[in-house]
Amino acid sequence: MAYDPNNIFAKILRGEIPCDKVYEDDHVLAFNDINPQTPTHILVIPKGAYVSFDDFSEQASEAEITALVRAAGKIARDAGLAEPGYRALSNTGRDAHQEVPHFHLHIFAGQNLGRMIKPADK
Repeated sequence: MAYDPNNIFAKILRGEIPCDKVYEDDHVLAFNDINPQTPTHILVIPKGAYVSFDDFSEQASEAEITALVRAAGKIARDAGLAEPGYRALSNTGRDAHQEVPHFHLHIFAGQNLGRMIKPADK
């Protein structure tokens, strides 16, 4: 999947579309999802043009990788999510239903999140 500079997150980063910002630094922007799947649903995105987790992990600088991981933890702590818990999730590609071709983490919380995934049919 190629990076689309007109994806919704790129437009948010350029200020063309507003967001409900939760956190921002030189490398990361985080905001509340406009269609939350749980009571707390925060999107954490790098400011660089990365399509997916594997693209980010291969192409991003050490500073960008460190910033994203530290930001995600800080956001969860600052929101009071460490206890009782939260889930950080990144979807990559068609089978994972990645909807926006810009790497992002979902932070889900505010309810019992159940099993990580549905067991595979045998």
